[in-house]
Amino acid sequence: MKNKNPLLVPELRELLALGDVETLEDFTASGHPEVIADFLSALSPDEAWKVLSYAQPHVRGEIFSRMEEEDQDEILAQLSIEQIARLLTDMPPDDRADIFKRLPEEKGESVLRALARAEREDIRRLAAYKEGTAGAIMTSDYAALPPDLTVAEALERLRQIAPDRETIYYAYIIDQNRKLLGFVSLKDLILARRDARVADIMHTDVITARVDEDQEEAARKIQKYDLIALPVLNGGDALVGIITHDDALDIITQEHTEDMEKLMAIAGSHEAGVYLRTPAWVHFKNRAYWIVGLAALGLVSGMIIHKFEDVLTQLLILALYMPMVADTGGNVGSQSATVVVRALALREITPRDVWRVLFKEFRIAVLLAAVLGLLSYGKVLFLSANTEIPPGRTLGVIGGVIALALSLQVITATLIGALLPLGAAKMKWDPAVVASPALTTIVDITGLMLYFGTAKVLLGI
Repeated sequence: MKNKNPLLVPELRELLALGDVETLEDFTASGHPEVIADFLSALSPDEAWKVLSYAQPHVRGEIFSRMEEEDQDEILAQLSIEQIARLLTDMPPDDRADIFKRLPEEKGESVLRALARAEREDIRRLAAYKEGTAGAIMTSDYAALPPDLTVAEALERLRQIAPDRETIYYAYIIDQNRKLLGFVSLKDLILARRDARVADIMHTDVITARVDEDQEEAARKIQKYDLIALPVLNGGDALVGIITHDDALDIITQEHTEDMEKLMAIAGSHEAGVYLRTPAWVHFKNRAYWIVGLAALGLVSGMIIHKFEDVLTQLLILALYMPMVADTGGNVGSQSATVVVRALALREITPRDVWRVLFKEFRIAVLLAAVLGLLSYGKVLFLSANTEIPPGRTLGVIGGVIALALSLQVITATLIGALLPLGAAKMKWDPAVVASPALTTIVDITGLMLYFGTAKVLLGI
């Protein structure tokens, strides 16, 4: 286990050696489960489990669910089947389903047999959903009420079930077939007359997700509609679980990490918080494929320069401004690709909007090209004022050609940056994977062709 918080390690080990039950119980209950889990990560797996064994069952399950997967797996490896079963019983349903899916198949089946029937069936149901779907991340600990209760009866029901529920701020109204009819918030119940019927005050316009819906789509709904929880329905419109706002935040963070790494041409699982736990060899493999492939494709740039070798020989000044043209193209192309990938991820645009997007980016590119072309023209006149120019040509003309080539590069790079992710989305590929890795190489190739082609044609070389 990692030595994250070593400050309390000597004190905890001393308490374990003394068998100070009361102090250890107070320690596990004294702070937020996330904080306690962080402290336990500084101990060995055996010591961490001994501390956990002094915690109240529901506290133990909450702390364990907050620990990192690596630490959880190390502790589980030393526990008996009965101990694992008791631990899973005390954990939130979605967290214990995640842990169950990581257990070896034979061990997992043994744990299931040791669980009570209700927990066993709950784990089987939650673990059956495909990874990355709303069903795989939902919890079955939601508050449900029948529609015929009075407000007073509903409040009493919530008071009774509250200790075993993830949240009671939303209570979902269901019929005898568990079909979702609506929902009421705790605020609705507190403000309503005690003799009013739940069916009369419930909201019927419920935002929902389907069990097979992508988890990111579900998380975006929570974000978009400012929900505390999102009900999840099966094919028969029956309520089977909820996704809470904290899980949605984890999903959005994970998806953001995935998009960022894909934009940088990094393969792999794209999990958050695993950098130090991932071996250097795995990092190498995740990064090497795209980099090696694009480096090989980059040989085309060398071929283009070789083809226009006579242009460079006659007008060496052009070589001085090649990096400026290449860098500018890469920058504007990356900007365009980033905003389009983001818009695609947020469902603001679809591949069908390609012409609208290209027209918008074209207008932006023309404005950028005008500003950058003017700046590059002034840069050439200033930096190359004392450069020897071949007879028959002037620095002003050469500066104008370079400015024009850079302007054309800005426009084409911007359009390519927008078109690549849109094309990838149209082909059902991940836009983030295609856009950034391929963009730089493509823009370099087109930029060199435009640069030398413009110089050759306008300068008559």
